[in-house]
Parts: sequence; structure tokens; C-alpha cells
Amino acid sequence: MRKLCNKRKTLKFEKSLDLNFNNKFLLERALTHKSYPNENRHLNLKDNERLEFLGDSVLSLSISTYIFNKFSDFPEGDLAKMRAVIVSAPILAEAAKRINLGQYLFLGKGEEMTGGRERDSILADTMEAIFGALYLDQSFKVVSDFILELLKVDIINVAAGNHIQDYKTMLQEVIQDMGNFRPEYEVIDEEGPDHNKTFIVAVKMNEESLGSGQGSSKKEAEQEAAKVALDKLDKLD
Repeated sequence: MRKLCNKRKTLKFEKSLDLNFNNKFLLERALTHKSYPNENRHLNLKDNERLEFLGDSVLSLSISTYIFNKFSDFPEGDLAKMRAVIVSAPILAEAAKRINLGQYLFLGKGEEMTGGRERDSILADTMEAIFGALYLDQSFKVVSDFILELLKVDIINVAAGNHIQDYKTMLQEVIQDMGNFRPEYEVIDEEGPDHNKTFIVAVKMNEESLGSGQGSSKKEAEQEAAKVALDKLDKLD
């Protein structure tokens, strides 16, 4: 029964986005958060973390290629800033919400009860896993077309300067303007079980603490820490 329900959910997700995976198991794996196999070890399932790793590179290359060709007069520095924002977790999470990705995730009960379907870090990571799965299943062109269609609104907004703030990138720019420094992020504590862990991250500059943040992933905690640091430096609008 569980396998049948999983198959129905996967097929419904495909249909909602007009996709057609040759290997349905790749898509199912892309939608599988690590909490689900952890609570269902007898099913011998694999989570989406390896696909997320691959999808991150696929996403970066796709966006880099597009903005390189689209904005031919932009210098390297501006292109790098654009890409950093477009591929950031906040942008991916918002894109995931637009396609209602949360309802199709395979989550453990613990993660489900704590709002995992709406958690930005999970949604962003799953988007990257889907990119990786589609790349393996079909081709770079297919996944690139999918990415560009999914993020076209965000690319336009970033080019126009209207976008979700990537606090880590903002902090990096502020600190670079202050001298030859780089922000450093350090996990100072982890709380909770593996399926519902909270990370606490501190951000430092030249060994001086600028603030700390917490989140359900290191990326989320780093963004929060960067936001606190910007506020402390009076650089947050």
C-alpha cells in the first residue's frame, strides 16, 4: 500500500509540472527527505542528499550559461553576484512553494509534525535534488530548460534589483568593503534528533563574533547569522 501511495504521489507531481521521468525511482528518491528512510528502515530506501549534491552543480552551470549569454555587457563580478542570488536557498524555496512542492515530499512523521513541508531549507534542497535527478534521467538541455522556466521570474527580478535578500552575499560584500576580510561561519551547537536537528551557527570576522543564528540546516542557520551580523553593523535596511 505504501509503495502504491508513493507511486501515485510521484505521478501526480510529474503531471503537475508536465514532466515525464523515464526512471520513476529517480524522481521518488529526489522527493525523499532523509527523515523518511530513517523512520522506515525496513523499506531500504535512499534519501535525496546525493542528488542534491549533483543538482547544485547542474543549477549553477545552467544559470551561469544563461546569464553569461543574456547579459553580455555585465562584468564577471556582476555575473557572480547575480548567480549567487538566483541559486540561493531563499530563491529556490520560493520557487518550490510556487509549484506546491511541499505536498509531494516523502517525510518522516517527526519532520512532518514540525512543519517540514514548509521549511525553506528542505524545499530548497529538494529542488536541487530534482534538478540532479532530471539531469541523470534525461539531459542537461532538458533540465536547463526546466530550471530557466521555473526561475524566469526570479531572474528578471534579480536583474532589476527586486529579489529576496541573500544575507550571506550581502554580508560578504559589506565586509570586503571594510578591508581584506572574509566572514567565517562556525557551527557552535547542534540540538535535537537527526530527523529534526537544529543547528546554531556563529559568524565571525577577524576572530570577532558578529552574531549567531539557528535553523534546521547549516545553510538556514548561516543566513540567519548573516542577517543578525548585518543588523549589528547597521547595514540591514
